[in-house]
Amino acid sequence: MSGTSPAIHKTLKEIAQLIDGEVIGDGNVVITGISGIREAEEGDLAFLANPRYAPLMDTTKAAAIITSREITTAPKPVIRTSNPSMAFAKVISILMPNDQKYPSGIHPAAVIGKNVKLGQDVALQPYVVIDDDAVIGDRTIIYAGSYIGYRAKIGCDCLIYPNVAIREKVEIGNRVIVHSGTVIGSDGFGFATVDGEHHKIPQIGTVLIEDDVEIGANVTIDRARFGKTVIGRGTKIDNLVQIAHNVIVGEDSIIIAQAGISGSTVIGKHVTIAGQAGLVGHITIGDNAILAAQAGVTKPVPANTCVSGYPARQHDEAKRLNAFVSRLPQIVDELKKLEEKVDQLEKKISDGTTADNKKRS
Repeated sequence: MSGTSPAIHKTLKEIAQLIDGEVIGDGNVVITGISGIREAEEGDLAFLANPRYAPLMDTTKAAAIITSREITTAPKPVIRTSNPSMAFAKVISILMPNDQKYPSGIHPAAVIGKNVKLGQDVALQPYVVIDDDAVIGDRTIIYAGSYIGYRAKIGCDCLIYPNVAIREKVEIGNRVIVHSGTVIGSDGFGFATVDGEHHKIPQIGTVLIEDDVEIGANVTIDRARFGKTVIGRGTKIDNLVQIAHNVIVGEDSIIIAQAGISGSTVIGKHVTIAGQAGLVGHITIGDNAILAAQAGVTKPVPANTCVSGYPARQHDEAKRLNAFVSRLPQIVDELKKLEEKVDQLEKKISDGTTADNKKRS
């Protein structure tokens, strides 16, 4: 961020006071910029959250580093905090606030249907289309090329980025962010197969996105067959995620890129679904569960459980199985050697038996 952001001139001690951190080393070091630990230049403040990057403390050009409280010694001044990532984010928000300019007003190229209700200070960019009877809350911003369907409802202080489709009767809460290319309320994948032909089952439900949800780019959230597909308050969804019809996602969950959740699955609160995890339909994932990357989840997962692998098992069990699998070539070689020894022993026994029989005869 150095060189392109507003100038900073704060001592390390002053910055530590802003984030309730503890300075180890020279607190009078002057910070003039903020950057990642790899990209940092002289005068920059960086942060270190993951211990695996600890060796970078010896090579970074940063003047000082925000670290966890586990760090006891460092080659340069540090601010020790309970959560380095959050502390670093707070420093950025205070010293280098977001200067992004948001659109305002309603562009004449926006298309607004009949009986649409627009709140105060709503912003609509060119080629936004809002269908009949839709409701848009105060201070919500809808960027160019987005579509808001018939009787859809969007709350206050939302950001709808370009080329988003929010289909008919979808309901979105307050302070929701939806990134480009996302489709909310597309038909659920429902077909009945009769005599080899697939007949579409009407999807007459809707989608409810609760407050403070953020949805990444190119996400698809299908409407319910009946009732609602629900994304709980505070949940954050990464890019390229598929959420099928009648799924319910609990509050403050995290869903990472390329995860796929099949229909009617119920996900608890504070659940983490890592990248490329796949979930079958009609199962329940308990609160605080963690589904590791590429997990193939075919059965319910209890609360407070971490699972991985395919089919997904408790993580410790999956690690043991993976360890055994990695040893299979060695085990096969050992089996071949044992087979050879057994063959040799059997031959000796057979030859000895034959010799004894000859002597007796």
